[in-house]
Amino acid sequence: MERNWTSVKNFILLGLSDSPNQQTGLFSLFLAMYLVAVLGNAMIVAIIIRDLHLHTPMYFFLGNLSFVDICFTSAIAPKMLQNMLTEIRTISFVGCMAQFYAFSCTACTEIYLLAVMAFDRYVAICNPLRYTSVMSKSLCISLVSGSWLLMSLHSILHISMVSRFVFCDSNLIRHFFCDLPPLLKLACSDTTSYQWLLFAEGSVVTMSPFVFTIASYVSIISTILKIRSEKGRLRAFSTCSSHLTVVTLFFGTIFFTYFRPFSANTLDQNRVVTVVYTIVIPMLNPFIYSLRNNDVIGALRNAFNRKTHI
Repeated sequence: MERNWTSVKNFILLGLSDSPNQQTGLFSLFLAMYLVAVLGNAMIVAIIIRDLHLHTPMYFFLGNLSFVDICFTSAIAPKMLQNMLTEIRTISFVGCMAQFYAFSCTACTEIYLLAVMAFDRYVAICNPLRYTSVMSKSLCISLVSGSWLLMSLHSILHISMVSRFVFCDSNLIRHFFCDLPPLLKLACSDTTSYQWLLFAEGSVVTMSPFVFTIASYVSIISTILKIRSEKGRLRAFSTCSSHLTVVTLFFGTIFFTYFRPFSANTLDQNRVVTVVYTIVIPMLNPFIYSLRNNDVIGALRNAFNRKTHI
């Protein structure tokens, strides 16, 4: 017997907590984290643009990563913060799909930029004499623009498929943004074939840069271990330790959330883990990349000294 389905025109985001008493505290906490993330990454971008000594491939990629982090966290945080201050937590169907697209595009672009940065460190450490010729300006621009283009097409493919599903009965999303697992749980359409496509295509898109990153670091670590001088080994490792930290945090949380069968997903666990890579990691990245980086610290000090002497 056919069932009459009424298509959902908007969704309700339940957020991180159902308790009204916790909303003010959560709002203050996440507003502070969001501002630190945006201002910190904007500072990195501004310093790299302004300081000519940082106009190198490594900092070109870092500046683009910081810009992606701003876009990434801004696709999620403003709506989440708005919902913490109001009892009306609705988001339109179109708005939900737009948020999902922005999140997917920027998150996947970050994955590819991390792989590109691993390649840059590989060339710098394993083939230092060829670094200037290999990492040309045209190649750097092509790698960044190619990451954006490829991930835009990837996200368009998924948004076109998800938007065709019929969502009915319940419009309650047990999350603080329009993420894929809770959306699929609300779909009345058969999503089995799409989930297989998602796992297959998503595995290729995500695992390819991850495997490339791991392979790059295997070569990097092997080369570093062959350096006879302990000081030389420490210096070489310090140039990639920050990037390796970010790769571990970002890929670890991504895989935990999306590369498990949806039936095994615990939405409450996913919400907590999602906070880490959508808010916490973009907030920490400027500190991770700057606190142990003498070039960035020097550029910040010079910029501060110029302002104090004006």
